[in-house]
Amino acid sequence: MDVAWEDSRRTFADAAQWFVRTAALVGDRWSEPALGEWDVRALVGHTSRSLLTVETYLARPAATIEVASAGDYFRATRAVAADPAFAARGRDAGVALGSDPATTVAGIAGRVLRLVEARDGTELLTTIAGGMRLADYLPTRTFELAVHTADLATALGAPPDVPATAAAQALRLVADLAVAEGVAGPLLLALTGRTGLPAGFSVL
Repeated sequence: MDVAWEDSRRTFADAAQWFVRTAALVGDRWSEPALGEWDVRALVGHTSRSLLTVETYLARPAATIEVASAGDYFRATRAVAADPAFAARGRDAGVALGSDPATTVAGIAGRVLRLVEARDGTELLTTIAGGMRLADYLPTRTFELAVHTADLATALGAPPDVPATAAAQALRLVADLAVAEGVAGPLLLALTGRTGLPAGFSVL
């Protein structure tokens, strides 16, 4: 998936700002169920890592590119996502948001967006999957922000109104993953109303 840096940066900002607005709707519902074993606080904590990892990984420059695309990143991290420790990290990230999670999220987003604004996308950073260009890593964060903010909105009874820029980029990534995994046919049939998807279907 080839995205111009300026477009990618703007799309990431749109997704981050939607996350901030949605987190502000939580009120006193931080302990309510949200996604799987996560309550709202844990889901928001996990989603905040979509911002924090940009900051963390930029502080760890890479010497070489080992992961060439957003799709390659998701394929390389499948085992990590399936690890039981993955859910625990979400809960820990929720706790780390402190007594006013919504305000903490807004602060994180502002800080990270300023950091990204000062970059040109060519920077090499060390991700959990290996060295990547920032321009290739950022769409994975936009995707996570889009999907998990939609999860959060759904848990709160709000419409999952993903910003158009983030939705378009996330759907292009889904299409790329579906084609690479050989499941484009079932996905196309489902998206055009022909049939439903099998239980547990995912391109990730």
